[in-house]
Amino acid sequence: MEETHKANKRLKTSKELNEVVINYYIECVEAKAKGKPVGWMPPMNGAIEIFYAMDLQPVFPENWSPVCAAFGLTPKNFEISENMGFSRDLCGYFRNFVGYINSPMNGEGIPLGGLPEPDIIISPFGGCIPSLKISHNIERRFPKARVFSADIPMVPVEEIKDHHVDYIVKELHNLIGFLTEVTGRKLDYDRLKEVVAMSDRACELWDEIMTYRKYIPTPFSAAEIGIMFVMVTRQGTQIAVDFLTKVRDEVKERAENGIGVIEDEKLRLFWDNIPFWYNMGLFNYFEKMGGVIVAETYSAAWSLRLDKDHPFETLALKSLKSYPLVSCVSIEKRKEMVMKACENYSIDGAILHRNKSCPPITLGQMDIQRALNDKLGIPSLIIDGDHMDSRNFSMAQFETRADAFMEMLLEKKQRNK
Repeated sequence: MEETHKANKRLKTSKELNEVVINYYIECVEAKAKGKPVGWMPPMNGAIEIFYAMDLQPVFPENWSPVCAAFGLTPKNFEISENMGFSRDLCGYFRNFVGYINSPMNGEGIPLGGLPEPDIIISPFGGCIPSLKISHNIERRFPKARVFSADIPMVPVEEIKDHHVDYIVKELHNLIGFLTEVTGRKLDYDRLKEVVAMSDRACELWDEIMTYRKYIPTPFSAAEIGIMFVMVTRQGTQIAVDFLTKVRDEVKERAENGIGVIEDEKLRLFWDNIPFWYNMGLFNYFEKMGGVIVAETYSAAWSLRLDKDHPFETLALKSLKSYPLVSCVSIEKRKEMVMKACENYSIDGAILHRNKSCPPITLGQMDIQRALNDKLGIPSLIIDGDHMDSRNFSMAQFETRADAFMEMLLEKKQRNK
């Protein structure tokens, strides 16, 4: 197993994120202790705002996997899931979480108090196949939990029609009826509008924060991408709005004062695919040669605006769009998104992470590589890895290829002066 490296973060607010993360998991554990209904669900869907509006506690199993990776718990969890017969070729999120729920979940050495057992399971509510299979395994592991089985048509973003939205609106109303029956709590429509308004404000702040990355030098890099934690777990809360406001203010000040990630920014890089959660320090690797990763695929997932005056329709659209923007998108759409980002952020070179754990978000990288070179003249490097399983990554191989790529980019930039 490769040595784990933490990212070198420059933003004060990124360092404050630790407290936000700790407080969220404390809230989850305390909710269970106090009798507040706890619901486990996939991330990036309209059920999140509904849970917060009804004063229920949402918990996100998929998001727990990066936490396990950061704390070095994945090897043990992988061993458990593989002993159960699950192949190493399957999604790392899936294998890690199956291992976690079939171990002493809140035993010795488990960080942040672990996850409280679910009273409610949202299964499934859109997303990729491994996400749905995580939900199915959760159902088997916690047979006493009440299950709401939802259905979201997985259609490309560009092909979403009114009838798709209408269908999901009905599913959301069915969910609300289910939650009322199970918990005895009714949805306050005005409260839902407030929650949706806060969710929209968080998205607005996120877009503004990303805009400041266009500055040269960039005020922060992909090493700070952990700030998206609030976009996963806290959408629809004042906590997310307050934290992202502080991030925006700090990033704006750095950008306007010409304070970059490193003293001499020579190369602006783009990262395609999911980060290496067990080795976020890789994002800092390129800095030794003047390279900074100023944009990445994951950022697009949170660039969604919501309409508080039409909360159900806007949450339906969110449910339809969020996952396709990251992992269930057509090759043409992915190519378009990467090309646009590389143009907007003045990218010199792209790193394409060929992710063994996530084929859907990896498909099309050869097409993307050709398009970047032929249409924009941007070189790219494909590296083999895995966002969860360090056994599928070689640091030595990465260093050799990354160093050669950076040398080529520097020579190219020197010739074009």
